[in-house]
Amino acid sequence: MEATPTVSRVSSMSSHRSDSDLEVLAAAPGSVGEPAQYRTTDQDRRLEIKATDRIGTRLVKRGIIGEHVLQRALQIQSGEGADSRRRLGEILTMECGVPEDAVAREIASMYGFQEVELSEEAVPDDALEFAIRFLMDLPDEILAELRDVPLAPFADRDRHGTPVRLATPVPTDPRIVRLTRQMGLARYELLFAPRARVREFFDRAIQDDNRYLRDLGQVDEEFSGTEESEPEEVIEIHHSALTNLVEGCLLEAVRRGASDIHILPSGVDGVQIRFRVDGRLQLWLEQNGLNPEAIIAVVKDRARNVDRFERDAAQDGYIQRDIDGHNIRFRVSILPIVGQENRRRLESAVLRVLDDRKLITDLEAIGFLEQARQDFESAVRRPQGIIILTGPTGSGKSTTLVAALHRVLNPSLNAITVEDPVEYIIPGARQVKLNPKLNFEQALRAILRHDPDIVMVGEMRDKTTADIAIKLANTGHLTFSTLHTNDAPSAVSRLYKLGIEPFLIAHAINIIVAQRLVRTLCNHCRRAVSIDPSIPLSLGFSREEIRDIQFYEAVGCPKCAGGYKGRAAIHETLLFTKEVRRKILDSKADIDEDEIRAIASRNGALTLRQAGLERIRQGVTTCEEVAFATASD
Repeated sequence: MEATPTVSRVSSMSSHRSDSDLEVLAAAPGSVGEPAQYRTTDQDRRLEIKATDRIGTRLVKRGIIGEHVLQRALQIQSGEGADSRRRLGEILTMECGVPEDAVAREIASMYGFQEVELSEEAVPDDALEFAIRFLMDLPDEILAELRDVPLAPFADRDRHGTPVRLATPVPTDPRIVRLTRQMGLARYELLFAPRARVREFFDRAIQDDNRYLRDLGQVDEEFSGTEESEPEEVIEIHHSALTNLVEGCLLEAVRRGASDIHILPSGVDGVQIRFRVDGRLQLWLEQNGLNPEAIIAVVKDRARNVDRFERDAAQDGYIQRDIDGHNIRFRVSILPIVGQENRRRLESAVLRVLDDRKLITDLEAIGFLEQARQDFESAVRRPQGIIILTGPTGSGKSTTLVAALHRVLNPSLNAITVEDPVEYIIPGARQVKLNPKLNFEQALRAILRHDPDIVMVGEMRDKTTADIAIKLANTGHLTFSTLHTNDAPSAVSRLYKLGIEPFLIAHAINIIVAQRLVRTLCNHCRRAVSIDPSIPLSLGFSREEIRDIQFYEAVGCPKCAGGYKGRAAIHETLLFTKEVRRKILDSKADIDEDEIRAIASRNGALTLRQAGLERIRQGVTTCEEVAFATASD
């Protein structure tokens, strides 16, 4: 006969079934097909009602709910049908608006369940490592149910004979008993933690285990001896291993927060896979003895709109995956390249990771400094005109435009976007899908007849697209677009060189914003440092400022990448005031960028370098980062 798992608590109780009064937070048992030992009896029901009275009284005495709230919840629970079987805690949370954690914490405390802190800072590394080892051997079905409860292990079952400790927001959930049996736990200890903390810890443990790479095993053994094989032969021989490598790469890139995946040949017979994290490429895997044509062929095979057998043309496609419960898209670019051996038909693949969770929709979260924020807000609030973001690829231009678009979107306005390709879905906007029968220029012309109020043009890439965008701005439309220039004033010259007349530039533009991203220091390991004065002096600091500023350096720890974690934006704004417009009109063909920059400076605008210096003063980044990001200043 199977042994019943035992549960350790502060207030010990002899068996699970004697705790039926604890089940007030759990779904009422007794469904069809349920084992007899879990069916609700009349005695159980009386105990549950008694427990409900105790819980309600305790919540009222603690000031968590008022008497009228308790009476309302009890009235709902005493109703007919499904409501009569609902937990009191569920009713208080769902129907009465009482915070779930507050109710669950009091009930757990009443029955003697200790509370545990599961924040990233509080949990030691060995506890997380144990959770990873423990969960990696469980089937996906059990993992899904553990996350649903949620229930997370966080201490070693064999350490000093201590039973496995399980954290959950609902220690009385009857599913826990069944799950512990399925996990093979004879003894365990339940502790309380808020739902968000348990799920966060559970997801961290799961994310640190990449099952594709675990199944892959030793890559050297899998791919040895494939150098002379054709790609299609290698795929047939090692299809499972190649598939696991590609799928594991996608999974790992998302979990590491990479923006791009680079897959390229290395040497004569090898492959490098690099992740771009916080703007810098980092080597993730370098594998010798792996035919590069084979792995590119697998990437093609798993991508849509890509021909696996075409190896002489550039191709674009996409991959879509459900990763950790989120829909992630990968934009695939395949490019033929030259290798060390001319007979080889090699290709490079770059996959852009499109994770909607990273999309910033709040303009406040972009990180404008005060004057830049005021200038940008005033430009966006105007009913017409064009807002232009400038900067190199990967500087966050599109992210800022999407956040600005969310600021002005409402059901009374028709917003249309023309991007190539469309990267993120924007609720409330009509996003044009380009195809061989509708190119970028045709789409721009078409939307003029589609009654738009707001238009977002992904990029002004030539005279035609720039001319249409300027025309939209001059005919009563609020328009957003991007341009590739080094700073804000040079965008004026760039538009003129594209063929746009100065009077159209002067009257169409609301603001030009140049943007860069600088890596931010890891808060866990950054270190104060005495810096050589020549370095900050070369950036523009005065000697007096250097004495008053605390400089930091990147150190590096397990929580970051070389001392940096995340990025912050720096901006240079050129708000088109009457003085700026007049200067552009007077310049005619001779655009004086320095004079335009001087006018903006007199109005309080900072250059990119000055904005970077402010980030250094805030202790956000280093002198090296600002120097790298603003090298053209």
